[in-house]
Amino acid sequence: MEINDKTKYTEYQGSPNRYDTMKYNRCGNSGLQIPAISLGFWHNFGFVDSLLNARNIMRTAFDLGITHFDLANNYGPPYGSAEENFGLILKKDFKNYRDELCIASKAGYDMWPGPYGNWGSRKYLISSIDQSLKRMGLDYVDIFYHHRPDPNTPLEETMLALSDIVRQGKALYVGISNYNPADTERAAKILDELNVPFVLHQVKYSLFERTVENGLLDTLEKIDVGCIAFSPLAQGMLTNKYLNGIPKDSRASKDFTYLNEDQVNNHMKKIQGLAAMAENRGQKLSQMAIAWLLAQKNITSVLVGASSGDQLKENVSALDNLQFSEEELQLIDNIVS
Repeated sequence: MEINDKTKYTEYQGSPNRYDTMKYNRCGNSGLQIPAISLGFWHNFGFVDSLLNARNIMRTAFDLGITHFDLANNYGPPYGSAEENFGLILKKDFKNYRDELCIASKAGYDMWPGPYGNWGSRKYLISSIDQSLKRMGLDYVDIFYHHRPDPNTPLEETMLALSDIVRQGKALYVGISNYNPADTERAAKILDELNVPFVLHQVKYSLFERTVENGLLDTLEKIDVGCIAFSPLAQGMLTNKYLNGIPKDSRASKDFTYLNEDQVNNHMKKIQGLAAMAENRGQKLSQMAIAWLLAQKNITSVLVGASSGDQLKENVSALDNLQFSEEELQLIDNIVS
């Protein structure tokens, strides 16, 4: 697959004002800073999607000051295709900007058949980083995550694999995702003993998903590790899309997605109440949902997906109003409880 837009190619030049308005936060006690809003490649970047649209989203992101791009080995579909498409666009448009980018990838979920293509063994993780680097055309990633805990592999083995990936120069920093507080603290201790820079924990966090408030955010504050929130819009429920029901072309109306009609219907009153509050703040619901996350303690960045450049611009506009009064925060809790 290659980029061919059937028009005269014009070399991409990043906006000279790309750093003027974006806010950057330090990842824990490390020297690494990432933008308050980062771009995720979970959806809209696979072989089933438009490569030209993906290219436009990446250009828009960089022009807005979004320097952190978050991938995983199995993003697509099919598996691996998001990384491959990312590599094509990177080579075409961002080759001269590599040192301005913070590129992350992950491994931990199903990737290839057999016992070595899943979970958290040393064999899987080291094979995965090698494959990811090849697909993206990179010598290294900035952050490499273990995507989920493996109950059948010693944590020491998984963390040692991450350590060796750093020692081999294939990643600059490491992170973990979806770990509980106790295992997060254990992982941090092992990595500290190995002198490996552990900078981020990636968690599912939104107005509708607040499990991380039951100890994990406190643990991250204690060990001084940053937190990046994924699924901030609850698969689209925290947008204006579902205010008047379920559109035919929406994610909730389709089979084989992470969102269904029952979920939306069960949350409808909450969605409408939050949307009314957002309107009073001069925001769309999606913007308020992102702003609310950035107002929480120890949230380094919010990881957003985008189906278009315009949608990404709309989400980044959440940064225009990040302040919440105590009354507003209490009202939000009352609505979602």
